[in-house]
Order: sequence, then structure tokens, then C-alpha cells
Amino acid sequence: MAKDRKKINGVLRQAKTAYRNTAKDRLQAFWDIFDKEDDVLVVINADPDALASALAVKRLLRYRTRKVDIAHPNEIHRLNNVAMVERLKIPLERLGNVKTGDYTKIVMVDSQPSHLPCFDKLQIDAIIDHHPISGEWDVPFVDIRPDYGAVSTMMVEYLRAAGMKPSVALATALFYAIKVDTQDFEKKSLVADGIAFRYLFDIANRNLVRKFELTDLRKSELKYFNIALQELKYSKRRYYSHIGRVRSPDVLVIIADFLNHVGEIDWVFVSGVHNEKLVVIFRCDGYRKSAGKLANRTFGSLGSAGGHKEAARAEVPLKKLELGDREFTSDSLKRLIMRHI
Repeated sequence: MAKDRKKINGVLRQAKTAYRNTAKDRLQAFWDIFDKEDDVLVVINADPDALASALAVKRLLRYRTRKVDIAHPNEIHRLNNVAMVERLKIPLERLGNVKTGDYTKIVMVDSQPSHLPCFDKLQIDAIIDHHPISGEWDVPFVDIRPDYGAVSTMMVEYLRAAGMKPSVALATALFYAIKVDTQDFEKKSLVADGIAFRYLFDIANRNLVRKFELTDLRKSELKYFNIALQELKYSKRRYYSHIGRVRSPDVLVIIADFLNHVGEIDWVFVSGVHNEKLVVIFRCDGYRKSAGKLANRTFGSLGSAGGHKEAARAEVPLKKLELGDREFTSDSLKRLIMRHI
């Protein structure tokens, strides 16, 4: 235990040292771990911030290493992310198809080794992240800044310290990533995030960013809106709607956000079934309410549940609901929530 604590304290000290240093110091320390003969693999759990940050690392290491590839373990299902990858032509490999032993250096951005079991097996040489430190590792370079809204902000600082103006494609990726991870600056962020965002504003293709933001529905998924409205139950300024089986839980989020636009509504609860799990999306205004706490009270003992004050999610295996031969309905959802609200 004492040994583990010592390792964690070492990682913390390393991260804090990187944080205190100037942007040029951090850049040089990062560059110092590579040489011209290195084949570098950038490992990410693919989302906009991770994708943009990986592209920035690729730019920083151009001409400094032999090659840089980007690999991810997760399926990219969300249409916004698919549009981003396709339109910006981001070169990606699936981690399972890559021989990690063929690479001399591995960089991890927007994540940490403890975040996924497949990451924990890798020998990492550099970590650049903005999530809280979640483990202990012996890594030559660590730059973790949990108060930053996006890793993309950190990468803008690296690029500017290197005197590298990002291409339109890279600037567009970084710009979109900062928008997503700060939720248009409605989530916790720093002045640094605003400075990076403003720097990218005149370089990025903002029309393309708008296209990413709007691309979140397949034509085949429009039917779920019809089901949601048909199954909609109203009670005491609350909407409840169970959609049934869905191709992706993302459509539940889109429908919940849509219903949350109704002015007279305080709470929205939208559920569906995916991979034999009941997925429930919670929405409210977050004023004297907490969607995260309600999600945990309602479903925490049955599965994973939690979130923020205004938005939360729960996922529960169907077998834990003890439904027998009965179908889950909007009324079932209402009864479950009413016990805890």
C-alpha cells in the first residue's frame, strides 16, 4: 500500500511539475523523449477531443520521428464523430489490428492507462490529459491538467510554443473539440480554453463544425421520434417516454434533449432497451434539482447510474428489473421515478 501511494505521489509530482513549467518547457520535455528513428503510436479512446489532440501530436512530431499512427479500441458510432473523421480525413487504426510491439514509443492523449483494460497493458511513454489522475504509472512524460476544459486547449498551447500554425483541418478539429468538451463553455473551463478557442476561431472552418454538430441522426432513426411522442406520458410538469428497443442509445439522448426544450416541463425521462439493458436518460434545469442524484437513487442499486445536476444516465440489465413476461412501458418508467423523486 505504501509503495502504491509513493508511486501515485510520484505521478502527481510529475504532473504538477509539467503544469508549473512554461509552455516551451513542456514542449521541449515532450520532444526530448523522441528521436528520429522512433515509430510512434498515439492511443486514444476516440471522441472529438481525443481525435483532435492525436492529430496535434502527429503535427508536433512531424519531421522529429519516422512515423506517427493513431489507434483507438472503441467503435465510433456517434454520427457527429463519424462525420468529423470522414470530412477531416483523420487517419485511424483499430487498436486490436495494430502490433503495438512494432512501435518504439506510445503516446496517450485524453485518457489514462487505468481508463480501459486494454490501455493498462501498454507501455506508455507520454500521457497528456485533462481528467483527474486515476492511477500510478512509471511514465517518462506526464502532463495532466484536470482544471482544463479540453486536452485540445493544451495541444493549442503546445503548437503555439512550437511556432506551428495549425492547418485548417487541424484547427477545425481542435475548435470543435473545445466546443464539445466545454459544452460551448457552459461546463467548467479556464481562461486558457477561451484563449485557445479565440485563436482557432479565424483558422477553423466553422461551417464544417456546424455540420458536425447537426449530424446526429440517421434517417432510419426518425421513427423513434414518432414512437416517443405516441408513448409520451405527462404528469406534474414531467415527461416520461419509453421508446422500446433502439439501434443506439444516442437517439435517446437526442429525444430527451428535444423534449427538454418544452417550456412548461421541469423534468424529462426517456428510456429504451439496448444490448439487453434498460437505458434511461434524465434531463432537468439543474436549478434546485439534481438529475445525477435522482438517477443514482432510482437505479444505482440495480446498475450504473449518475451524472451532472442537469443531465444524467442509468443503465440497468433487464434481468435485474424482474419484469417477468411483462414489457417495460412509459408507465413503468413513471412508477420507478415517482418512488424516488
